Amino acid sequence: MALRLTLKDAVQETYLFRSRAIVAGVFTALALLVLVARLYYLQVVHHTHFTTLSHNNRVAVQPIAPTRGLIYDRNGVILAENLPTYSLELVPERVDDMEQTLAAVRELIDVSESDLARFQDDLRHARRFEEIPLRFRLTDEEVARLAVNRHRLPGVEIKSRLTRNYPLGPLTAHVVGYVGRINVEELRNLEDPTNYSATNRIGKVGVEWSHETSLHGKVGFEQVETNARGRVLRVLERTAPQPGKNVQLNIDLRLQQAAEAAFAGERGALVAVEPRTGAVLALVSVPSYDTNLFVDGIDVATYRELSQSREQPLFNRALRGQYPPGSTAKPFVGLAGLELGDITPDTKLFCPGHYQLKGDERRYRDWKKEGHGWVDLNRSIVESCDVFYYDLALTLGIDRLSDFMQRFGFGHRTGIDIGGESSGLMPSRAWKRQARREAWFPGETLITGIGQGFTLTTPLQLAANTGALAVRGQRMQPQVVRAVSDPTDEQWHSVVPKPLPPVGVVHPEHWDSVIEAMRQVVHSPRGTARRIGYDAQFTIAGKTGTAQVFGIAQDAEYVEEDVAKLLRDHALFIGFAPVEEPRIAVAVIVENGGSGGAVASPVARRVMDEYLLRKEPAP
Repeated sequence: MALRLTLKDAVQETYLFRSRAIVAGVFTALALLVLVARLYYLQVVHHTHFTTLSHNNRVAVQPIAPTRGLIYDRNGVILAENLPTYSLELVPERVDDMEQTLAAVRELIDVSESDLARFQDDLRHARRFEEIPLRFRLTDEEVARLAVNRHRLPGVEIKSRLTRNYPLGPLTAHVVGYVGRINVEELRNLEDPTNYSATNRIGKVGVEWSHETSLHGKVGFEQVETNARGRVLRVLERTAPQPGKNVQLNIDLRLQQAAEAAFAGERGALVAVEPRTGAVLALVSVPSYDTNLFVDGIDVATYRELSQSREQPLFNRALRGQYPPGSTAKPFVGLAGLELGDITPDTKLFCPGHYQLKGDERRYRDWKKEGHGWVDLNRSIVESCDVFYYDLALTLGIDRLSDFMQRFGFGHRTGIDIGGESSGLMPSRAWKRQARREAWFPGETLITGIGQGFTLTTPLQLAANTGALAVRGQRMQPQVVRAVSDPTDEQWHSVVPKPLPPVGVVHPEHWDSVIEAMRQVVHSPRGTARRIGYDAQFTIAGKTGTAQVFGIAQDAEYVEEDVAKLLRDHALFIGFAPVEEPRIAVAVIVENGGSGGAVASPVARRVMDEYLLRKEPAP
C-alpha cells in the first residue's frame, strides 16, 4: 500500500493561531481592565469606607462604667456602697454554640432557672457584640473553676464589677430605695442612653431613683486593639469615666433604729421632720424588706412571696399609706374655728356622750360613752371630745373647713424630694359632686370634723402639717437629701430648704390656745397622752388619735379585745418638742394598734428622746 503524505498549510495555521491569540488577548485585556476598575473602586473611590472597616476589625471602642456615688446619713454612716464582685458574662458573637456553652457552664457552677430565663430574655434584646451577664456575685471557688476551664468556653468572660450594696438593708429600704436592671421602657426614656452603655443598673425607688442623675456619673470609653478572637491586646486611647456624686441625707440612722425598735413588730409608719427647715430626720415603714434582693434581679419565687405577703413589706406606708387622721385633725379644726371667728377659746358646749342633727334620729357617738360634760376648746383637745368637733364642723360648714385644712396641706402632696407620695384627700361639696356625682350630707360634715369619713392623710403629710403647726404657720417642703458632693472638688454643697405658702393665720393668740392645749395633752393629768409626759425631760405638744377601720351598729359597743386584729382601730399620734423651741415634729401610725395614747405616742416619745437627749458623739 502506498503511503499518502499530506502537506501542512503554514499560512492557514498561522492565521488561525493569530486569530486565537487576538481573541485571548482581548479577553485578557478586558479581564485586566475589569480588575483594575474594581481595584480603583475599592482602593480609591471607597478608600475611606474600607479603611474604617479594616480598622474596626482590630480596634474596638469599649465603654467604661462610672463608679456610682455613695449615700450617707446625716452623721456620715454609709447607707449605700459599692462592693467589688465577680460576674459571669457571655458575648454572643464569640460563642459558637450557645446551648452547648450554657450546658458546659452549668456543669461547673450553679445557674438557677431564673438566672437562665433572665439571660435568655437579655439575649433576645441585646446586640451580638454586647456582654450579657449570666451569673452575679460568683464565689472564689466558682471563679477558680471557671478560670481552669476557660480554654474550652470561648466567649465566656469573668468580669470584676462594683455591685451596689445596702449594709443596713430593711432599715433604710423605704427611703434609700435600690437600683435594679434597666428595662426596655426605662432605656427608651433615658435622655442619654449611651451614658448607660457600660452598666445595666438604674435607680428604681427612693433616693436611688430621685437622684439617679447625680449618683450615676458619666460613662468613659477606651479604644482597644483586639485579635481575631476578640481578645484585647492593648489599650490605644482612654477617656476616664466621671464618678457619680455622693449624697448625704437628712436621715438620722439612730432615729431610724429607735423607731423600728419601738414598733416592736407592729405594722405602721413614722415620719420625723425638723419644723423650721423641713429636713426629714426619720422615715420608717414597717415591716420592710431587704433591698439587696433587687440589685442583681430578684427571683420570681422571692418576689411573689414579698408582693403577696399579708404584711405588705414592699408598700411604703410613710409616703403612700392613706389613713383617716382621726382625732389628730382636731387641733387643726379647732384652729379653723378660732381663725374664722366661729368660736373663741372660752366657747363651751355640753357633751352628753353623743350628738344629733335636728330631725335626725341617728346618734353620732363620742368615744366616751357617758360624755365629757361642759367642754371648751382646751378641754376638747386635751380629752379629745368628739361632740365638740361635731358641732364645730357643722358650724363651719364643709367648704370653709375644707379650704382651711388645705391651707395646711391636707389633701395635697408635700412635694418631698424623693417622690412617690400619695396626696391624701380633704373632701368638699365640689369634690363629692365631681368624684361621686352625689350631694353632700350634713352627717358627712360632722364626721369630717373628727378626721373620719372621706378624709385621708399620709404619715408624711401629718408630720409636715404638725411641723407647720409647731412653728405657727410656716410650711416647709420635706427634704430627705441634705447635701451633694461634687467629685471634682470633693466639697459638700448643701440643699437649700424650700418654703411653701404659709398657712396665713393672723392672730398669734389662736396659735397660743391650740399649742397650749396640745401641751396639756401630754403634760396634764387629764391628757390622752399623759403616759409619755410623766418623766419627760422636755415639753411635748401632741395629739392622739384613733381611726376606725370598719363601722359598727348604732346600738353596738366597740370592745377591742373582741375584734379581730386586722379590724381594730388604727392608733395615731402627732407631736413636736420642745414646745418653746421646736426641733422635731413626729407623726406615727400603728395599724390596728387601737389606742393612740397607749400604742402610738410611746413610739414618738422614744424617737424624741433619741434625738433631743443624745449625749454620745455622732459616728
